[in-house]
Amino acid sequence: MKKSILIAAALLFTSSAPALAHLDPAEHGSLLAGLSHPFFGADHVLAMVAVGLWAAQIGGRALWSVPAAFVTTMMLGFALALLGAPLPFVEPAILGSVVALGLIVAMAVRLDVSMAAAVVAVFAIFHGHAHGGELGNAGAWSFAAGFLIATVLLHIAGLGLGMGLSRLANRGIVARILGGVTALAGASLLFG
Repeated sequence: MKKSILIAAALLFTSSAPALAHLDPAEHGSLLAGLSHPFFGADHVLAMVAVGLWAAQIGGRALWSVPAAFVTTMMLGFALALLGAPLPFVEPAILGSVVALGLIVAMAVRLDVSMAAAVVAVFAIFHGHAHGGELGNAGAWSFAAGFLIATVLLHIAGLGLGMGLSRLANRGIVARILGGVTALAGASLLFG
């Protein structure tokens, strides 16, 4: 078993690749550039799905309030970037969020809904600021609408996955394994 885990971890670390491109707003429009943006970065996909998985693990009001806290605070971070407000350590914080959210899911951390929302909000401000910093020549608000939609879709995917996995025989173990894989993937991005 340990050998299989080590082989899987080694494959994961060696197979990670950086996001190489996003849609060009001049060619595809700002909305489509924003919509595609989160899907082309492993850090964004992993973090957004992990938020949904964690909300599903907590259940109840967390199903909507934890993702909503992320989306709301992400937009605040985006606005701060547009206003030129500096935010230190944006990229390391984003990669750290993938590791932290993966570990939170792996350990099935149960927090009060408001505390869980606060945790994801801290991470979200960095994700939003990065989107604002990567705006390029895209129209700000149509780009924002695109990445907002994409983020919500990734949260819904995580929620659906988490709720579906909770119905399996080994309740919660598969989601916890996915959390561990997310943390490992985040670490590979952080150190890769």
